[in-house]
Amino acid sequence: MNDTTTPLRLGTRRSKLAMAQSGQVAEAVQQLTGRPVELVEITTYGDVSREHLAQIGGTGVFVSALRDALLADEIDFAVHSLKDLPTQQPDDLALAAIPAREDPRDVLVARDGLTFEELAASSTVARIGTGSPRRMAQLNAWARTLGRRIETVPIRGNIDTRLGYVAKGELDAVVLAAAGLTRLGRIGEVTQFLETDAVLPAPGQGALAIECAVTNAPLAATLAELDDPYTRAAVTAERSLLAALEAGCSAPVGALADLLAVGQVVTEMRLRGIVGTTDGSTLVQLSTTGPVPASSEEAVAMGQLLAAEMLDKGAAGLMGERAL
Repeated sequence: MNDTTTPLRLGTRRSKLAMAQSGQVAEAVQQLTGRPVELVEITTYGDVSREHLAQIGGTGVFVSALRDALLADEIDFAVHSLKDLPTQQPDDLALAAIPAREDPRDVLVARDGLTFEELAASSTVARIGTGSPRRMAQLNAWARTLGRRIETVPIRGNIDTRLGYVAKGELDAVVLAAAGLTRLGRIGEVTQFLETDAVLPAPGQGALAIECAVTNAPLAATLAELDDPYTRAAVTAERSLLAALEAGCSAPVGALADLLAVGQVVTEMRLRGIVGTTDGSTLVQLSTTGPVPASSEEAVAMGQLLAAEMLDKGAAGLMGERAL
């Protein structure tokens, strides 16, 4: 498999977004190695299940089939949305690269070009679609701060399906990740970027994970050239917070690590976390700032520290809420 003519096999989910993400990585790997890269489409449980993510467990449902294919040597490496990865990394798989992340924010796509504030202020209760308890908690809490009420509607499906709910007038708006729309070339449809002061994204949102078998050390070393150390430090802290809260990706947890710079020099990292009930009535939101982690261990410690503070403030009592 080490000659330059044999294609590298890249495992990907079949969705339009997954194929776009994997296509971008394939191009980068092709430039890096001089070898052709072929996409191997794999159907995951999360793709075929009709249940809501919070009900089927969320964590790992889009990942396990790709990992099985890696371990069976049916593919050479896989590309995941990092926020879909369980926080516990298997011993036999290497997280070879986390490239520079896209915009981590959530965005609103609303009817008539409206903003969240305008929707909340409308005379009828605005219906906003999302499959995420994390988004529900923060959107409902935001509406409360405006003295208004919205209705969050659980939805599933790909980006086309979700945008279709608004286009057909079934929902007033949907909330999606900016990164997905950017990668599909549809960021122009956004009516409002939701600032992180109002809605914290999912841990790892906007970042991709490139995984291969630990036994394929030469490939792991090559893929590592696509790694962005700042992105890795940030998402490691975010995912450490999630793990320490013992929460899966279907739990109402938001986290974001920002790199704070003076001029061109990155000096510190700020980690923010939030846990809330889906109706937005109770939130625990804290942050911590410190030196940019110099190692994975330091990033993990930062996440664990903030999680401990959040648990002290009552976050544990909000974690069990899985029902939509």
